[in-house]
Amino acid sequence: MLRALSLCLMQSTRDAERIVALGAEPSGVHITGNIKFDQPLPAQSPDAAFRKSLSVGEREHLLLAGSTHPVEEEQLVAAYQTLSRTHPSLVLMLVPRHIERVDRVEAMVWEAGLACHRRSRSTDVGYGPRVIILDTRGELARAYHEATVAFVGGTLVPVGGHNLLEPAVWGKPVLFGPYTDHCAETATWLLEAGGGFQVHGPEDIVRYVDEWLVHQGRRESVGGAARQVVMDNQGALQRSLHFIEAQLASSLLASQSTPSGGRAADPAMARP
Repeated sequence: MLRALSLCLMQSTRDAERIVALGAEPSGVHITGNIKFDQPLPAQSPDAAFRKSLSVGEREHLLLAGSTHPVEEEQLVAAYQTLSRTHPSLVLMLVPRHIERVDRVEAMVWEAGLACHRRSRSTDVGYGPRVIILDTRGELARAYHEATVAFVGGTLVPVGGHNLLEPAVWGKPVLFGPYTDHCAETATWLLEAGGGFQVHGPEDIVRYVDEWLVHQGRRESVGGAARQVVMDNQGALQRSLHFIEAQLASSLLASQSTPSGGRAADPAMARP
């Protein structure tokens, strides 16, 4: 089936090697990069109304943990319990990967002795240490803009990780665990650039978040490095278009050179 494809445009060398091993024709496999890097870079202007709707105060700091899974949430709550003792203006926001788990996550937070509020039900929840659960769809990418520090889930448990670029485009320091198989290349680039850091449990989370809350300049430097990774790796969309346009032109030429009523010598070349 794979040998019937004219083009396989892959994100990385690893992906290219894998699809060739699965049976793709090597001559049709090209590395073009990740088109997620080509999403328009958003303006970083404040959005006071949205922040207020999340029940996060203007002067509060937000540790936003996106696309989280079981076990990760417990570790994040444990880290937050430690951090909130010395940083009472820090708020934790949990965004479960699967929204149907919200009830269980909320119960776990209350059992840990922390105040907990749902985004969909929040009105004026006041200030002080608390956990907010983002239980609405389609708001995570925008919510990362309000984060002081971001953690991307699916990485402290063997899931493989989720989109590390969502907080990076906003210039936020990015934390993630060791399980990054689904986003390995991006994780490597963030680590090498100093825009992201790998954590293995609550102690690591506490260490990094505490440092960045105390030292604003360091936090801004890490966030800037994360955003720069996005900027430096743009261009995959244009590279993909280049290969697609060349393939279409080749297919058109092959069809035009075929005698009327005849068949192309190479059927694969006549197929876009």
